[in-house]
Amino acid sequence: MYTAPRLKLLSREQAILEFNRRVLAQAQREDVPLLERLRYICIVSSNLDEFFEVRFADVLEASRTRGTGIDPQYLADVAKEAHQLVDDQYQIFNDVVGPALREAGIYILNHAHRNEAQSAWVADFFHRQVRPLLVPIGLDPSHPFPQVANKTLNFIVRLSGRDAFGRDNDIAIVRIPRVLPRVIKLPPEISDGKQCFVLLSSVIRSHLGELFAGREMQAFSQFRLTRDSDIDVDEDDVTDLRQALRSKMSTRQFGQSVRLEVVFNCPKDLSDFLLEQFGLDKQALYEVNGPVNLVRLTQLIDQADADPLRFPNYQAGWPQTLPQAGMFEHLRHQDCLLHHPFESFDAVVAFLREAVYDPDVLAIKQTIYRTGSESVLMDLLLEAVRRGKEVLAVVELKARFDEEANINWAERLEALGAQVVYGIVGLKTHAKMMLVTRREGNRLRRYAHLSTGNYNPKTARLYTDVGYLTSNAEITADVDMVFQQLSSLTHQKSTRHLLLAPFSMQSHLIRTIKHVAEAAQAGQPARIVLKLNSLTDEPLIAALLEAGQAGVSIDLVVRGACILPPGVPGLSENIRVRSIVGRMLEHTRVLYFRWGPGDDDEVLYLSSADWMNRNMTRRIEAAWPVRDAALRQRVIDECLVPYLLDHRDAWRQLGDGRYERVSQDGVSAQQALMARFRALI
Repeated sequence: MYTAPRLKLLSREQAILEFNRRVLAQAQREDVPLLERLRYICIVSSNLDEFFEVRFADVLEASRTRGTGIDPQYLADVAKEAHQLVDDQYQIFNDVVGPALREAGIYILNHAHRNEAQSAWVADFFHRQVRPLLVPIGLDPSHPFPQVANKTLNFIVRLSGRDAFGRDNDIAIVRIPRVLPRVIKLPPEISDGKQCFVLLSSVIRSHLGELFAGREMQAFSQFRLTRDSDIDVDEDDVTDLRQALRSKMSTRQFGQSVRLEVVFNCPKDLSDFLLEQFGLDKQALYEVNGPVNLVRLTQLIDQADADPLRFPNYQAGWPQTLPQAGMFEHLRHQDCLLHHPFESFDAVVAFLREAVYDPDVLAIKQTIYRTGSESVLMDLLLEAVRRGKEVLAVVELKARFDEEANINWAERLEALGAQVVYGIVGLKTHAKMMLVTRREGNRLRRYAHLSTGNYNPKTARLYTDVGYLTSNAEITADVDMVFQQLSSLTHQKSTRHLLLAPFSMQSHLIRTIKHVAEAAQAGQPARIVLKLNSLTDEPLIAALLEAGQAGVSIDLVVRGACILPPGVPGLSENIRVRSIVGRMLEHTRVLYFRWGPGDDDEVLYLSSADWMNRNMTRRIEAAWPVRDAALRQRVIDECLVPYLLDHRDAWRQLGDGRYERVSQDGVSAQQALMARFRALI
């Protein structure tokens, strides 16, 4: 039996930082277009924001209040790794990507590098567009340190002399308004044939002294504070979860301080002053060698006129196996697999649209997790209500950072008469399901769409996911049973084919892994291949380790955090772990198990769930079998085999948890799949 001391698992926090190292490495790849390399730097900044807002904030909160016995040295070690990652990020930006941008004629001009005409333009822009929105706050007993919202950019200034009232208070704070663009492109006529950009912070820095007439600036620095942004609601103590969340969102911007970013030359007395104000220790201070908050440079990527420096446009085609009209007739005879973003998500929209406008469709049920503030799918659900159809929307209000959008959609649906429920208290509804009930002659037939990803057309162009359309009576009955349980909260019969968390999924998967292990011990072919976003659930890891020790050949394609180091002699030598980091975000969850030589000795599931404890015990998740042999083979051929053969975008995990690139050359699974599907258009 596996025990933790025999194999030291990585922590979740360390695994997340290790994943971001792989993302950052994309910025150094010469085979990646230059602006996309900059985008990877920005993605790391965005990922680190969420890491501090959520993951590391949870650890800090636990260490402060819950008596968990978290080793302070562990916190220091994680902070040290985060500091090193940030240092590496700025080194790549300053020494690799920045010079390459300038060679390509794209310049980010700071105050010292602007010529006279450019400085004059910046001054005019400042006085017309920026200065009227700035409110400098001088600190004194009647002007206390202002509330600093999460991730806002600010200046701290130390002044000489006395203020207008003869006092010698010397510290002022200037917040940079969020309503202004962070990156401004200079007009061509003053850019000398180049593309020249200035950062808003540089515009303000050039004229910061003008805000303090009669006084001299002795020192200043940009700073940015990251706060705990998780919304904590005691669901057992609220009567209206929607109202409780809406009230909590107003205070999200002012949670517990977690990280302070300043420029590297910020005077120590100013950084110490800020740390004291925010109640932070020195390991929470990040002194960066460049612009604070590199995420803002995504605006430069969007504004730059340089298509050759971006990935070539990929236009997904309509799925070859699905007609553009008459979908219900088609699905009565065969299931359909949709592989996004290689096949267009428009097919999912068209499926719902056909249901909305079909007079024989009586009811539509759908889970809503991350749809976005603008959603054609939600607009179609609203139209379905207007047309008199029964609509049930299971809205997950606690989808982190999408709470407001989901509350707004819920209220709009309710206002028209849809039935709206908010999942289960204490659990997140993460399963992605749509169920359509249609009258056909003297009977009712159900059609379902199940997905590994969200009902979000925007992310469906960037994330790899698999959708599944079926009219199979047993599968659709299981889906209907899930909706019945989510809405009525009553006990239901166990599903026959769907695996559900937090009920049957984890235990069924463990039993399946053990069944494969028994086959290996009996000398039968035994194989497990998993494609996941994260692998951190210890009971499932224990089952995999036991299976590997029994002789099962195990390949894990885990894009993000994986705390199981492979290849450890005597423990995990039959387990291989690789991570794919490419143009798209790998998001598909595929679970393949084989325990013998026959056609019936295998099963393949698609799933909404990663193998994390939260997914198995604190979320409503679904996994469903692909029973059609041809479709199952298609999933193997498109979602597993190419990623096991990938050399260009693949990283191999080592026994100590670190990763190394498999190769600089060879095949990219994503590029190969794009080429394959492009040839079908």
